[in-house]
Amino acid sequence: MHPLLQRLRELDFPVGDYAIFGSGPLLVRGWIEDVWDLDLIAREPVLALALAVGERLLLEKHDVEMIGIDDGAITVWTSWAPGEVDIDELIDQAEIIDGFPCVRLEHVVAYKLIADRSKDHDHLAVIEAHWSAGRADSDP
Repeated sequence: MHPLLQRLRELDFPVGDYAIFGSGPLLVRGWIEDVWDLDLIAREPVLALALAVGERLLLEKHDVEMIGIDDGAITVWTSWAPGEVDIDELIDQAEIIDGFPCVRLEHVVAYKLIADRSKDHDHLAVIEAHWSAGRADSDP
């Protein structure tokens, strides 16, 4: 198991109050390994639990608050940017994969299209390859 996922499991956050977002759902599926941090979207009580072991940070570029755990290896977001994101809806619709709640792939794709970074292009190609092969855990 990837060390970030092992650490998340150790934190024992209650399922139903957070979901893995960003590149994390690809990591959980075993589709990528090149993940340097793990992004979570969360609501109470996960925010309180995260703050007990992490520190409050501000992503000034988007004016979004987060909690960094283990020097930012795991970041717990109170909202998400860029794009319009309903945190509660994404958490409520999360897929449970190997015990981890993951934002559905169609939302990951939408985010990565907006973010438009080099790694996002790579990750979109990975998602497309799995969907094309009929191996995705969900359909867009």
